[in-house]
Amino acid sequence: MNEQTEATLQDQLLKILFAEGLGDGLANIAQLLMNAAMLIERENHIGAGPYQRGVERNGHANGFKPRAFQTAIGALQLAVPQVRGSDTPFRTSLLEKGSRSDRALKSAIATLYVQGVSTRRVTKVMEELCGFEVSSGQVSNLNKQLDEEFAKWRARPLPEIQYLILDATYYKVRIDGTVRDCATLKAIGIRRDDGKRMILGVSCALSEAEVHWREFLVSLKERGIGIPDLIVSDAHTGLKAALRAACNASPWQRCQFHLQQNAGHLVTKQELKSIIASQIAAIFNAESRPHAEERLRVFLETWRDKQPKLVAWAEENLPEGFTVFDLPEAHRRKLRTSNACETLNSQIKRRTRVVGLFPSEESLQRLVTAVLVEISEAWESGKSYLKPQN
Repeated sequence: MNEQTEATLQDQLLKILFAEGLGDGLANIAQLLMNAAMLIERENHIGAGPYQRGVERNGHANGFKPRAFQTAIGALQLAVPQVRGSDTPFRTSLLEKGSRSDRALKSAIATLYVQGVSTRRVTKVMEELCGFEVSSGQVSNLNKQLDEEFAKWRARPLPEIQYLILDATYYKVRIDGTVRDCATLKAIGIRRDDGKRMILGVSCALSEAEVHWREFLVSLKERGIGIPDLIVSDAHTGLKAALRAACNASPWQRCQFHLQQNAGHLVTKQELKSIIASQIAAIFNAESRPHAEERLRVFLETWRDKQPKLVAWAEENLPEGFTVFDLPEAHRRKLRTSNACETLNSQIKRRTRVVGLFPSEESLQRLVTAVLVEISEAWESGKSYLKPQN
């Protein structure tokens, strides 16, 4: 990649990550980056790494001093490394007035997002941030700090959730030299106390097998979501089995959008597809469950002879989309599909499309978690998604 192409790509990344809105979640990442870069500066000044003995050195590490630092990303609460016994005073260049740190910090975060914090690729950007050569070991340590921060977020205690929306999407990952499809399981919760959305968790696995979904759901329960009044998802076999095993106390709503798509695949004549689609939509738009059941009965009788495969499927599957009729009317429209997760997937793919192929499951989970932290904090600090019902 030549210099001009690199500059163009960086401009595009910065536009995606900064011109289109930031959440407070980036502040934690920025603080980690700045603190890590200052530690590297101190190591270079002293001439020795942590706990390193028997080497010629220019002083010793002497703890940290807290300092607030204003950037375009927001105010960062930094831990500035201190040095004692040095021939020359230690001053980090990142905090100097007019320093390059603000621009380099944005560049570093952009690279962290789109490259999944690949050690080899981030080293160059960290060198720009620090102003001197950075070893791969030092960048690996930064990755470890980020992973620890994100792991804490994925394991954080959760409030009681009234509604739970589940979905998965796939990304290309290189595993043992082979390109594989890796499932990213996600959960959106709507809080019982204030009706606000939040992202509850994310997990990367090589498939949507029942065991992976079950482990994911059990972890959400252990973290405190309680018993949701409704769970919304598609009808993936592994997910359905996991819901029966881990969340059988909560009613299940099958995504009406996916039901409509599935029905369209069973219509044998092209000219009938739009007619049947509008009739199924009318069933789902009924005023109540009895009204929907009556419309379904008429639909089945209308097409029983002309579309027997469709009718056999619809009789068994369409009622799985009626559970939402048991909810307050004001909540139904936003909970009859898993489209909230589909929208979330599109936001993630805006960030991942420039990667194409992830080097590992860890890099995929790191990038997706970083995006979800940002989105969830924006949701939690914004307006209620649903008005709580007494």
